[in-house]
Amino acid sequence: MPASNKLFEAYQHEKLTLPNRVVMAPMTREGAPGGTVNQKMIDYYQRRAKGGVGLIITEAACIDHLAATGFPNVPFIGREDTADGWRQLVKAVHSAGAKVGSQLWHVGAVRRPGMQPGGDTPGYSPSGVTKPGGKAVGHVMSQTDIDEVIAAYAKGAAQAQATGFDLVEIHAAHGYLIDQFFWAGTNLRDDGYAGSLENRTRFGCEVTRAVRASIGEDMMLSMRISQWKQQDYAAKLCQTPQELERFLQPLVDAGIDIFHCSTRRFWEPEFEGSTLNLAGWVKKLTGKPTITVGSIGLDNDFISAVSGKGNATTQATGIDKLLARMEADEFDLAAVGRALIANPDWPNKISANRLEDLKDFEPAMLAALA
Repeated sequence: MPASNKLFEAYQHEKLTLPNRVVMAPMTREGAPGGTVNQKMIDYYQRRAKGGVGLIITEAACIDHLAATGFPNVPFIGREDTADGWRQLVKAVHSAGAKVGSQLWHVGAVRRPGMQPGGDTPGYSPSGVTKPGGKAVGHVMSQTDIDEVIAAYAKGAAQAQATGFDLVEIHAAHGYLIDQFFWAGTNLRDDGYAGSLENRTRFGCEVTRAVRASIGEDMMLSMRISQWKQQDYAAKLCQTPQELERFLQPLVDAGIDIFHCSTRRFWEPEFEGSTLNLAGWVKKLTGKPTITVGSIGLDNDFISAVSGKGNATTQATGIDKLLARMEADEFDLAAVGRALIANPDWPNKISANRLEDLKDFEPAMLAALA
């Protein structure tokens, strides 16, 4: 591995400057009882900043809507009682030399009944279904519901900006609310939010425009997208590059600056006939910068690792593949997930070529913030 490589070069954008191109991927840790940031969370993120991460995107924060959360002890953003904790977290990350982004989240139809706050509030979604062919068990969103949720996204973004975040990211991947509008299998509506691929981007575009209006033109706005869904790992929103371009252009026009492209394995090609992964195709089609993510530094994908099929072993060859793609300008930034849970100083170890010091990720590591 070269002593100096693009992964550790500074990243320059008119809206964001980073010391290197290593991003900490957002990972739900369920360590925020009451929905507010605590000292354990602050210490957890600061350790990764001290460990050499250039940009930390915090775990997804639920917007201030009763049906936004589907999991216990996740943080919120946009409530009066959440601002101070986020402000302290941002200050701690900045003091260690990294930048920090906030990811805005609404789980949609996959909400687990009884999750607080919200109690028995059902999951909100375009059509009430959690997967293609599934029974409609959730709440089908009315136009009023849509407008209220969009306003909550804007409110969360405003708090992110006010508390010092450097970037706002809209979570539109993995089968959660915005992705449920994108996906024909879960969007069975008969209005302007459904039907064509372009129509199915409408809700995501309206969220984007509201967030952009809330934070202004000078703050970096990211959107996390994926083909795969938690409901179907083989799902594809777009079967061809042409469809992908049709999907992306309305989002670009709405104000997205950078796309965070989630895949299970970053080295796998997205479409036949090209070695480009999803981040590579998105950058090629839009001209926008992209973040790649998916088992970076590991020999196993996330689903396999957390389902108990074995630990994820650090692979030097995987890093070499990543560097080769970065040198070819396929994507701009690389988001690392589980490798940073196992190794808070993963970037420092990689940059110093201390591969033998890397610890393997084990699912048990998810049990506590460390």
